[in-house]
Amino acid sequence: MALAEIELCGELIIAASTADEERLSFARIDEVLEVDRGPAPCGRLPQRPSPHGTARVP
Repeated sequence: MALAEIELCGELIIAASTADEERLSFARIDEVLEVDRGPAPCGRLPQRPSPHGTARVP
């Protein structure tokens, strides 16, 4: 799992270093990470994982 995370971080670093803008847009980040953010069920926004790697508890 850690190697996959390192690879994804590397992809983001490459994308950021080649970008014309100062920051990558959310759409560009999703494109680099090959994420498809479809509509959430029941109109709710999808929860983002905690930056510390643990699931959020409501």
